[in-house]
Amino acid sequence: MIFSMTAFSRTQLDEVWGSLVWEIRSVNHRYLEASVRLPEPLRGLESAIRESLRGKLNRGKVECQLRFQASPQQQAALLLNRATVEQLLVAAGKIRELSGELAPMSVTDVLRWPGVLEEKDSRMEIVEAAALALFSAALDEMLNVRAREGEELGRLIETRLVTVREIVKEVRALLPDILARQRKNLTERLSEIRQELDPARLEQELVLLAQKSDVDEELDRLDSHVAEVQRVLQTPGQIGRRLDFLMQELNREANTLSSKSVVAETTRSAVELKVLIEQMREQIQNIE
Repeated sequence: MIFSMTAFSRTQLDEVWGSLVWEIRSVNHRYLEASVRLPEPLRGLESAIRESLRGKLNRGKVECQLRFQASPQQQAALLLNRATVEQLLVAAGKIRELSGELAPMSVTDVLRWPGVLEEKDSRMEIVEAAALALFSAALDEMLNVRAREGEELGRLIETRLVTVREIVKEVRALLPDILARQRKNLTERLSEIRQELDPARLEQELVLLAQKSDVDEELDRLDSHVAEVQRVLQTPGQIGRRLDFLMQELNREANTLSSKSVVAETTRSAVELKVLIEQMREQIQNIE
């Protein structure tokens, strides 16, 4: 199955103790890079969240954000962490002695310090469990979006692969005629000075030109690479990097076809191939 790296999901849960909202965004990236934003009372969930991401995703830049709004009727009592306050005041006094300029800390300054106020509410365990379950649902939803996007990317790539095969088939069918015209044109251009040339040398030059402009090998490799792309598209797991490499190989053969071109037909075909390959490459950048 093909998975896109671009997706978004949002899940919400409303309970008597409040509401939870998870939003997960994902874009393409060479590796898995996760950013987790949690409200202060639920900071302890970060490790579990990251582990869950690593278990289900391989690549992509993922942003996870949780919003928590406690119900007014269920607000937890705020308790003063006396030990933290005492340590904070002692540290502030020592700094003031050293600097001589530090103003005494106000009550507001103390209350703003992390850890001074604690929420002591057994219901937070319920909230944490609910947040993890909701995250799992949000992640599954995002994976479903990735799968749907990936399926569409696969269809777009397959459509272009069919066109690539058609172009290769057309060039292959024209090849004998192209080579014959090349020989005829060159012979006509040299007819005026034929008396000055060694016939054997002329024939040798014609053979060399035909070999140089023979693109049958490039057409074979284009067909081979297309078949490999189609095979990889049906392969489970991470396929984005492999597909990107195959696009480079397809582009290499299209460039060689262009460089060997001596007639308008092959030049036009090479340009069409490069356009199709670039379109596929852009789509593949989003495949995991």
